[in-house]
Amino acid sequence: MENRRFILICAFGVLLFLIFQAWQSDQARQAPAQVAQSERIPPDADLPEAAAPGRDDASAMDDTPQPARPARVDVGDSPAVENDAGFVNVETDVVRARIALKGGDLRQLLLLDYPESEANPRPLPILDDRRDTWSIVQSGVLAPQGNPATQRSLYRSEQEQVALADGEDSVTVSLRTTSEAGVTVIKRYTFHRGRYVVDLSHEVINDSASAIDASAFTQLWRNDHTLGDQPPFAPTFTGYGFYEARNGGEKFGFEKIDFKDVRDSPMQADQRGGWLAMMQHYFIVAALPPQDGQLSFTAKPSSRFGYLGQIVGEARTIAPGASETFHMELFAGPKLQKRLDDVAPGFDLTIDYGILTPLSAPLFWVLDLLHSVLGNWGWAIVVLTLLVKMAMYKLSEAQFRSFGKMRHFGPRIQELRERYGDDRQKLNQAMMDLYKKEGFNPLGGCLPMLVQFPVFIALYWVLLESVELRQAPFIGWITNLSTPDPYYVLPILFGISMFLQQKLSGQMATMEPMQQRIMMAMPIMLTAFFTLFPAGLVLYWFVSNLVSIAQQWYINRKLDREGLGRTVKR
Repeated sequence: MENRRFILICAFGVLLFLIFQAWQSDQARQAPAQVAQSERIPPDADLPEAAAPGRDDASAMDDTPQPARPARVDVGDSPAVENDAGFVNVETDVVRARIALKGGDLRQLLLLDYPESEANPRPLPILDDRRDTWSIVQSGVLAPQGNPATQRSLYRSEQEQVALADGEDSVTVSLRTTSEAGVTVIKRYTFHRGRYVVDLSHEVINDSASAIDASAFTQLWRNDHTLGDQPPFAPTFTGYGFYEARNGGEKFGFEKIDFKDVRDSPMQADQRGGWLAMMQHYFIVAALPPQDGQLSFTAKPSSRFGYLGQIVGEARTIAPGASETFHMELFAGPKLQKRLDDVAPGFDLTIDYGILTPLSAPLFWVLDLLHSVLGNWGWAIVVLTLLVKMAMYKLSEAQFRSFGKMRHFGPRIQELRERYGDDRQKLNQAMMDLYKKEGFNPLGGCLPMLVQFPVFIALYWVLLESVELRQAPFIGWITNLSTPDPYYVLPILFGISMFLQQKLSGQMATMEPMQQRIMMAMPIMLTAFFTLFPAGLVLYWFVSNLVSIAQQWYINRKLDREGLGRTVKR
């Protein structure tokens, strides 16, 4: 009796999990429709003057040099003037970029190796200035004596088309602007072969008659949209990632800030080091400043254009005739797990497996290793399933022996049920006496089920979070393991295998009619739910069922030879 109840509780837990995921899916945002080129939003024309950076009087008297208080710039809600200055187009082996001469903004960046969707093979625009997919990077230099380079500045460049040539490891785009005060800013973007990191620098040459206090800033603009095809029936995060300093800058932690939280409570932080990113599922755009400087971080909503994430660096005094260079790195690309450690401190934390990270991370490592050998993520999942089942064989053996013994005790339990009728207390006591006499633990088959369920959930998060499996084909009709089976073949095969496993295990032999009907409905219900799950996850569960059927058949044969598996007649 207790065994049956525990099985039903486990099944009910699975259903609750699936229902919760369905509810999360209903809340997910839908990808916006494509819009015409004419609907691109031009750069900002109405940037207010920045607050003047400076030094505290108290700190100026201290012998220890103090960092300048970062300047703050408020762009308001109006990135809007006509951009008639032109663009510089850049192409490498992995990205195609578009830089506006008005403001020197990075207005578009396409990922050449990542199609937007299966239906649309166009390279995915991780940065774009179309109104419905607004996501750009702006940068410049501030100074209270007159901002030398902002979104309003008009840059000049001798380059119009820049392409990475064979044998080149990088290519640089140089933009130049000069303010009315005589301060020249040279902005340089350097793109690298095979990398999604872009070096960004601002060289400030002070040809004016007086010193200036200059600070570099970087802004990450984004509205509330999704990139490419999204896995249905799966909650995904869209918002900011903030690498924050703790304990006076000695320790760092990573915080994910949903756009809803930004609307409710804008973020403001001043710290030494750290970085800020715009995150959405498989892809990320990040501003990565040097980690040894004082920085001011902001994340806030915009009433017209979505959200603004901003980093402003500490001020440096530049004497007349002198120059200073401000460095920054940008990352705009997929969250490839092998490369994240090399991007910035803590960048690997953008891969979020939740509380099951200690289990999910090793699973992905093994899966990736198998893929490097087999060359196919689907077959890697199949072999991973076999390895998991082998590692858990002893637990599975205990489970299947328990199920086999239940077939043995089925007729005797039915006899007790008929004898005691509706007297549940006497029936339960008689069943406990029977289990004790025969040395049988009815809960023996439940522990393996509880141990294997976290593996299933951990693999679910691996399939959900790993861009490596995005649009990964398997065989035939399964062209994308991260989305549901389009013809429902795998879910149906899973349902059939689950039904066969129930029959072979004999779980229902000791159940009451109502419980039997519930258990018989489980394959149908789960098949319906699994039509919405990623094909890779259904593949894992289907192969696991096949292995379990083989193991149950083998163990039943052993129990028959031991005289414990045959059904005992009353």
